[in-house]
Amino acid sequence: MKKIALLLFVAINLLANVFINEESPVFAGVEQNKEVAISENYNQTKNLYLSYLYQPKHIYKNQRFEIEIKALITRSDYDTIKTNFLNDINMTPLNADNQWIKSVDNDNIYTNRYYFKAYEENFKLPDFEVQLFNKGVLVESRVLTAPEVSFSEIAKNDDKFSSVIASELTLIGSKSKQYTNKEALTILDIVAKESNLEDFNLKGIEEQGFTVIEDNYPEQHIIYYIVIPIHKKDIVFNYYNSVKNKLEKITVPIVFEEELVSTQTDLNPNNSSFEFYKKVGTGILALVLLIVFAIRRKFYILILFLIVAITFTIFAIPNKLIKLKADTVIYILPTKNSTIFRKLSGEIIVEDMKRKNGFVKIMFNKDGNNFIGWVKEEDVIKN
Repeated sequence: MKKIALLLFVAINLLANVFINEESPVFAGVEQNKEVAISENYNQTKNLYLSYLYQPKHIYKNQRFEIEIKALITRSDYDTIKTNFLNDINMTPLNADNQWIKSVDNDNIYTNRYYFKAYEENFKLPDFEVQLFNKGVLVESRVLTAPEVSFSEIAKNDDKFSSVIASELTLIGSKSKQYTNKEALTILDIVAKESNLEDFNLKGIEEQGFTVIEDNYPEQHIIYYIVIPIHKKDIVFNYYNSVKNKLEKITVPIVFEEELVSTQTDLNPNNSSFEFYKKVGTGILALVLLIVFAIRRKFYILILFLIVAITFTIFAIPNKLIKLKADTVIYILPTKNSTIFRKLSGEIIVEDMKRKNGFVKIMFNKDGNNFIGWVKEEDVIKN
């Protein structure tokens, strides 16, 4: 019996060794393939670390806001840093191509500031994917998850709210002049920081708009025109101060400047009494000379009559009509530093009244009122 048991034990060991030797190459192959996959995965070694330096916790409708990101890079085999914006909803960076800036204190640290603007409550900030490239080949990438930001709307029922949210807003100056018999034109010169001045709008005013927008965010500058009733004494509007977290009131007194009022006759000569009397006087003088010539039959009287008659004809001839290009800017006076009070949205036919220093004095009708201004000769469409 002992011999039989010993023989069975030896046989079982032999069979087990054969099975293991046959199966081992299969498992060894799996382990080898796994090692190859790891070596080809460039992202297993982490040399790129992302974090937020600043992100807001709460934002308002139409507010421009900033998010600042830091990248710590502990590798040297890269030459390009690229940012992708993932999984955003109703949210696009205003400066998506902004370049990363290397820290002056640490060559391994880079920062970038992206500006956003939320128009509606239904939004999600993007996840920030930062990629490192070396000669066009991706060597590493990481994703920084979007921060949670709450949202609200300011001054929904405030008729004075200008839709501007800023850390600081300053009215540099204003100018007012008589625009028509019933209306005044006011020009506002405004600068602001960390603002959305491009949304500036005054409720209850039909005719208003931008003549200049300079956007060097976080600083902005606008020149804005407003047409108001001639009897209005001031313009009052609010903006939301994002530092003080409250509405700030701005009051603009309407003061007609003497030099602007004194040029009103020159701006609209067809409506001036001087122009009317000049035409009537010339016509009467021509008629008197014609009667005198008919009675006395003197040659020099005929010459005088012809001169006065030609002058009267020139005064009476309607102004030439010209067409202006779309987006033409209309100035108050024919000078480079003159105030801009209107920008045309499309082509328009106007009266050519006078030319001076490369400018054309024009008159056009809008809503039954005649308006006068100066445009550059280069904005006139040549036939």
